[in-house]
Parts: sequence; structure tokens; C-alpha cells
Amino acid sequence: MYTDKETMIKDIESIMHDKRLTYWQRSDQLAKYAAGILDYPKDTPQEFYRLRDNGEICDLSEGPGPYSARYIIPDYEKFLKEGSEFLRLKPATNLMEATNNLLIFYHNCHGLDRFVVFIGRLDVLLEPFVKEMEYEEAKSILRYFLINIDRTLSDSFIQANLGPYETITGNIILELLAELQNITPNVSLRYDPDITSDAFATKAIETSLKCANPAFAYDKFYRENVGENYAIASCYNGLLIGGGAFTLTRLRLGTIASHSESVDDFFNNKLALAIDTQLKFMDAKIKNLMEERVFFDTDFVVTEGFVSKDKFVGLFGIVGLCECVNNLMKLSNLDYTFGPDEYANEMGVKVLEFINEKVKQHKNKYCYKEHFVMHAQVGTGLDTSDSPGTRIKVGQEIDLYPHLKQCGLYHKYFPSGVGDIFPFDETALRNPSAILDIFKGGFKVGCKYLSTYLADGDLVRVTGYLIKKSEVEKYRQGKMVANDSVCLVPGQQDNNHIFDRKVESL
Repeated sequence: MYTDKETMIKDIESIMHDKRLTYWQRSDQLAKYAAGILDYPKDTPQEFYRLRDNGEICDLSEGPGPYSARYIIPDYEKFLKEGSEFLRLKPATNLMEATNNLLIFYHNCHGLDRFVVFIGRLDVLLEPFVKEMEYEEAKSILRYFLINIDRTLSDSFIQANLGPYETITGNIILELLAELQNITPNVSLRYDPDITSDAFATKAIETSLKCANPAFAYDKFYRENVGENYAIASCYNGLLIGGGAFTLTRLRLGTIASHSESVDDFFNNKLALAIDTQLKFMDAKIKNLMEERVFFDTDFVVTEGFVSKDKFVGLFGIVGLCECVNNLMKLSNLDYTFGPDEYANEMGVKVLEFINEKVKQHKNKYCYKEHFVMHAQVGTGLDTSDSPGTRIKVGQEIDLYPHLKQCGLYHKYFPSGVGDIFPFDETALRNPSAILDIFKGGFKVGCKYLSTYLADGDLVRVTGYLIKKSEVEKYRQGKMVANDSVCLVPGQQDNNHIFDRKVESL
């Protein structure tokens, strides 16, 4: 809580005078600052404050008193069929009405990040309308629909889904993604090799090489572990449609290991305490949201049934598995490294098994099936000692095929979100079907979410979201940029070297 009035005024003035911020970015930061003045929920464990201050737990800027769920995943199919009394919209009868109604809904649906983080399975939603039109006419409407999204919902964490079935709408959207070179929306292809045609999947790979979109989500895994009616939202979060996530809090595993005196101290003292504290902290935040805030009582997305509070979960996040394992190897006086060495990689499995067991044992009455779900978080610019999720630290990557096998050891623990990124050089453009074969192999060895892009392109995947290098350079020069997420990249670039990933070649 802020108690120094002079400090508060100084901080607010700093936001007011930041020349890089647009009007909406400035107002958003001021609102977040106001919410940050509140106290943490009364049930917050005392250990949280110490672990937060020493960098072991991070609440990802949700603030001490969240007033809405972090991630909201509306049922857009219900909306298009039934309309909305609050928005004074009737059911859509054609593509123009459908896209217009969706844009209005997006504008009025807000989670903690101000923008809605999921805009629908667009091919499934819009295919009935597209099939009734001429191809070029439908493409024209969808082009302006996507342009509107990019210019008005200017946040890279906004996600759309395609697949697993090939559709006319899906093909049009892939063509438009490559043509428009937009940052928003982030797109995932729900990929199932038994359902998704090779032609459509290869077209998706070609598109991704050109504009870093879409990523590939292994559909079978998410259907089995999240539910048949799931969405991939935000960076790559697997959540129920008609539900969402109350909160996302994360452990910095590398930092925790660096504070440990031995491997035994890490598991039985430092990590055990951090897990218990984070579980209790998440309980306190969710209880506060459900019992003290009005979102689930008053917001139209709830009252009209587009989301249901019993379909929400808590996301138990982790970062820094790579640094965690490497620190544990040092504590054991062993010359093994996360990535190339089997013993170190198995230690990573041991760490995740330890966390997963404790998370599974914990119950929260407000969550779907009364449990939290693990999430391999993509990292922030403030992470100086912890790489994103379970990824190998940039600059230490191993050869492609061993790398995919190593990724496959860890992805299964994270139905609520995990992913790895493999940029390619221009040789990939000549044979995108080879990239598809690589992805198929990755899924066979346990990977659940994979993405690629052309290393020398302007659009890149930062961690789980997209950005343009040219926009980052503008921001570094002190210029305004429309996309909110650009301000997050310099820290990622400086601390995690996200533009310097190992580039693969065919």
C-alpha cells in the first residue's frame, strides 16, 4: 500500500508526462496505479510479502485488489445465436451483422488486462455466414474485421482460434494474416493430425513463417485435459469456453533455487514454502474477488450467461525451470546443464512432479473441479534470473530434434498453458511441409504447443505473443506506438534476449 503522498503524486505525474503513452495507455496505467493503492486481501499469508520482495513469487501486476477475473472466455456462439439485451443486439443473420456484433462485444468485455483475451474460434463462429456468400465478398468483410481488431484492440495478448477442421473461413483468415501483417490477434490452430488436413496445416505453417501466426496447439491434449469446449487464450492458456481464469500468480523457480543451501533445502524448505504460500495467496485473491467485488454479480457477460463462474480456474504459474535446474546442479557439484544433459533434464521432471503433486492436493471451492491448474508462464522483462516457463535459456539452445524431445518431457504438466518457439531461416519458405513434419514429430514426443516464424521478418513471437521489431525500435526512441504490449518488450529483449534465439535451417 502507498502511504507517502509525495511519492504517489510523483508516480502519477510520471505517467501523465510519459510522451510514449497514448491516451488509452495513459488512462489504463492511471487506473492500475489507483487499484495498486489498495491493501492485499485480508487472508493473504504473511510469508507472501517476504517472498514477493525477495523475488520468489510474482503476482504479474494484478494488483492487491483485483476487481474482475484476469482472463474471461465468453461463449460467442451463444452470443451470435441469441444476441444481447445489455448491448441491444439481436441474433446475427449474416456475416456483416456477425462481425459488427462481435466487435461491439469485444469493446464491452473486459478482464484485468482491459481487453478481452479471447475473441473466439473465428472459423467455427463465422463459417455458416461465409458459406452463404461469394468468396471475395466474405474476404473483404473479414479483412476489415481483422483490421478493426488490430487497430482498436491493440494488445498482443488477444487470441483467436482456428481448426481443427479446414474451413473456407479458416483459409480466408490465413490468407489475410499473411497479407495484413497485423500484431493482433494472436492466433492458435487447434491441430489434430487425424482431423486437420496436411494441406491446411501446411498453409498455416507458410502463414506463420510470414507473420508469426498461427501457433499450433495439440488439440487432443487440450480436449482431454481442459475439456471438449476449450479455447486457447492470451499467450497460450488452455481454458474453458464460457469460463476463464480468476488469477495467474507464479513462482520464480530459478530465484528460489538460488536462495537454497542444498537440493534438500530447495525441495523440503524453500520450494515447499513457496508453493504453500502461493496456493494460499491465490485462495485469498479469489475469495476477495468472489465475496468482496461485484464483477460476478453485475457484469453483463455473467448475468446474460456468456460466462459462468463455476467454469473458472486459478492458474498456478511457474518460470525459470532452466535456471532452477542449473542452480541445483551447482549445489550438487555436478557438471550437468539443463538441455543437453539427461540427468539435468530429469531433475526438471522431478521439480515439476513435486509442484504438480502439491497443486493437485490443494482444493479451492470456487474453481472448476475445485483445483488450480499449472501454467508455464512466458516471463516478463523483470525476470533477470528466470527464463520463460520450462524453456532452455536463449543462447544455450541445443540441436532441434533433441530440443523437441526435451520440451516433450515438460509440456504434459501444463494443460493451462505451455509453449516453445523455433524460428527458421529463409530455407523454410521453400519447404513448409518439412516444418509440419517437424511439428508432427514434436507432438509425438510430448510437445503440446509449438510455434515458428521467419527469423529475419518484422513480426516475431516474443514469448507467447506477437510484436513487430520496428514498433519496438520506435518505442525505444521515445515514440508512441498503438499496441499496448510493445512496452513489455525492451525488458524481455535486454534480460531474456528474445530476438537472439537459435535460428533453425532445413
